[in-house]
Parts: sequence; C-alpha cells; structure tokens
Amino acid sequence: MNVLAFDIETVPDVDAGRRLYGLEGLSDDQVGRAMFHLRHQESGSDFLRHPLHRVVAISVALRAGERFTLWSLGDLDSPERDLVQRFFDGIERYTPTLVSWNGLGFDLPVLHYRSLLHGVAAPRYWETGEDDPGFRWNNYLSRFHQRHTDLMDVLSAYQGRAAAPLELVATLLGLPGKMGQSGAQVWDRYLAGELQGIRDYCELDVLNTYLVYLRLERVRGRLDPQGYARECQLVRDALSGDERSHLQAFLRAWPA
Repeated sequence: MNVLAFDIETVPDVDAGRRLYGLEGLSDDQVGRAMFHLRHQESGSDFLRHPLHRVVAISVALRAGERFTLWSLGDLDSPERDLVQRFFDGIERYTPTLVSWNGLGFDLPVLHYRSLLHGVAAPRYWETGEDDPGFRWNNYLSRFHQRHTDLMDVLSAYQGRAAAPLELVATLLGLPGKMGQSGAQVWDRYLAGELQGIRDYCELDVLNTYLVYLRLERVRGRLDPQGYARECQLVRDALSGDERSHLQAFLRAWPA
C-alpha cells in the first residue's frame, strides 16, 4: 500500500484581494495586510477564507515499495498551478492513502479551490464510486473514509473541542516538532524572499505528520513492534542519506 503524507504552505492571494476589495496600486505587503485586517473585522480572526489562500509550497513524504522519500513539489520558480497539478498527478499515479494534519479542515479545501481556479483535473481524487466501485465506500472525499487519514480528526474522535495542534502532539511523542518555526511566519518570510526556507519548514511538518501516523498505525494494530521499528528506521535511513541541513537537524533532534 502506498502512503502519501502531505502539507501545504500558503500566502494571501493578493491578486484576488486587489480585485475583491479595490486595492489596486498597493504593494503585495499592503494588500496582504489589508486582507488580514478586513477579515479580522468580519470574523474576529485574521485567518483568510480558504479560496483566498495561494499555495506556495506542497511537501510530501511517499512510502511506496521499500522506499521512503521526502521532497517538495516543483522548484522555487514553479507557478501555483504546477504545484497543484503535481500533487493531484501523484494521486493519479499511486492512488495512495493520504495522510495529513487538519487536511480536511484546511489543506484539501484550499487545494480544491485552487484546482478550480487553475482548471486542474484530478479524476482519481474526485472518484466516489461512479466509475470505480471500490471507491464507493472508501474515497478521498468522505470524512470517515480512510483513503485520506486526517490525523487531527481521527485522534480527536472528530470532536473540535478535543483537537490539538501538530506541534503539541509531536512534542508529546518525543518528536522534534516544528523546531522553533511557525506557520504564522510564512507571509513575512515569503515577502522577504525566503521561499526555500518555507519549503524546508513544510517538509518538517510532513515528517512530524508521517511519524505520528506510524505511531497511530502501531496502536491500531496495523504495525507490530518490529514493523513499527522497521518503518521508523526506514525514515532514519532516508534522512541519513540526505545532506539537506534542515533534515540533518531533524535527525539529530529525533531520539533514537
């Protein structure tokens, strides 16, 4: 079975903000901050509505065959449409079990809106059994199906009041967590031209997510102690063979 853990990072869609709010002539920074301010006036929170998030990074961890691979889709110059297309192309190719943290609440709805904007076709992802009966009772779209495992939803028993942030749960389990970084920093880092740093941060989130997933598979009885140890070692071996500094820092902070 193929498993694909994923995470996205987003910034305000300032082009949409200019059109919606008549903000022509302002810089990206000014438009973004105006969008946050208007949203706060509307809802009491500056968290933008999902369609107004523009995807700047998608990171994935793929467990397929005997391999574990971690990377960010596209490159630093890839347009948003390319990132979204590559994500859904991966689903078309591997039909994986998707694994996320709050993917149902944020990542996937954002990807839905952005694929709609860019006209990205993803028939395998949207399949619900009309063409493939195997998707009737287990597809990517239904909340309680397991082709997509939203760890935050599952661990909180689908109760919003019991939901916890990834950083808390990862740290509880002795994982490195976000290592001092935060999604709240993404807009400022993007404006500063630190897209590579954003992609690195996204990959750390994916690593934590995947390792929490392995622990869940252990307590669900789908991995015995030996199988769990083998899967963790597979991740360690992959990180050991990757010279990127943020992954080496994660490996050093991950207790043996």
